[in-house]
Amino acid sequence: MRECAIFALTTSEQARPDILIVDDDREELRLLTDLLRRQLCHVAGAGDGMAGYQAALATPPDLILLDVRMPGVDGFAACRLLKANPATRAIPVIFLSALDDPEERVAGLAMGGVDFITKPYHPAEVFMRVRIHLELAGLRRVAVPVSMVPALAPEVAPHHDPDEVVAAAAVRLIDANLAATLTLAGIARALGTYEKRLSQAFRRHAGMTVFAYLGQARIRRGRQLLADTDMSVQQIAERTGFRSAANFATAFREHVEATPTAYRQAMRAHGGSSESRS
Repeated sequence: MRECAIFALTTSEQARPDILIVDDDREELRLLTDLLRRQLCHVAGAGDGMAGYQAALATPPDLILLDVRMPGVDGFAACRLLKANPATRAIPVIFLSALDDPEERVAGLAMGGVDFITKPYHPAEVFMRVRIHLELAGLRRVAVPVSMVPALAPEVAPHHDPDEVVAAAAVRLIDANLAATLTLAGIARALGTYEKRLSQAFRRHAGMTVFAYLGQARIRRGRQLLADTDMSVQQIAERTGFRSAANFATAFREHVEATPTAYRQAMRAHGGSSESRS
């Protein structure tokens, strides 16, 4: 991604930001492309999430406009891959959605999107949001020298194993959804892949199965909550995806060799935190 004078009144090729639009609706893609080209942007398009992710890897844009609901690999799955890959994680992602759903907005922002635009949109709104986030991204690149963050410079960014990216994205997804009922099929679908590939990638790069990691992550989070909060064991069980306090206590004893109550008492007696003793 290169430094650019955002939307300046100039025809200089170096001043034109590169925008990637990912949308399965050809008419929407055409309208956005025309809008941004009139504002002196270079625009590339992709018709689904995986094609968009691959396009961003091949030629990292300055910003991505990413539709949420697409067949096959949707926008959320594409964003998870983008944010798990050091070569693309710094690219600002603005989601586009036909649904004005607060939960969907929160989910998109939580996984790394910088903004959300609801369809049907006003052209001026798209233009201003794109401009604002390009300017913010430019300021961040100025504040952090490229030499200190190689991932921000596509020309020196190393190649990353696709399976490593899938495994890293799975870890991020699991850590952010410990209270949810997670299945292998659901995780794979959320990353735009299939179960066998996810299992193999995770074993290779994490050294364990997906569900072994999930169990460890839930206990790790339970330890942190026991040490750092006054939540009850039942509340902690709910926060970490266990069906009951008894199920949580059983799993906790297997991993920590202490009951949740005994662990909390020991931590407080020593004045420690979960991080210092993990």
